Amino acid sequence: MTASPEALEMVTIAALAAEDRVATDIIAIDVSDTLVITDAFFIASADNERQVNSIIEEIEDKLRESGHKPLRREGTREGRWALLDYGEVIVHVQHDDERDFYGLERLWNDCPRIEIEGLGRSADDAAADDAAGE
Repeated sequence: MTASPEALEMVTIAALAAEDRVATDIIAIDVSDTLVITDAFFIASADNERQVNSIIEEIEDKLRESGHKPLRREGTREGRWALLDYGEVIVHVQHDDERDFYGLERLWNDCPRIEIEGLGRSADDAAADDAAGE
């Protein structure tokens, strides 16, 4: 089993939103073969509490615009490790210290990573693709 097309779409939206808010170490992990409760984990980092919350708000806004609402939201008050549960995707945005300490990607190291299309592209690359009609 692999992550559903909807989960992959949600991961891409979350990743691009997080990148817009300067998140670091953005990854997505396909946990669909290991867990029955979700298809994918999305993980990103920030170096301060305010940025963690800014990233979470942007992800939530972009996913809402695409018709997705979180089932649950936790940790946003503290801004150290915020979680959005969308059912098929669990979004984790962590302060750098929590990310280093808990190492979620190490815990799920045996699960495949999800390739996120468009992540890491510069504005010049996107403009060139738009001009070329891609």
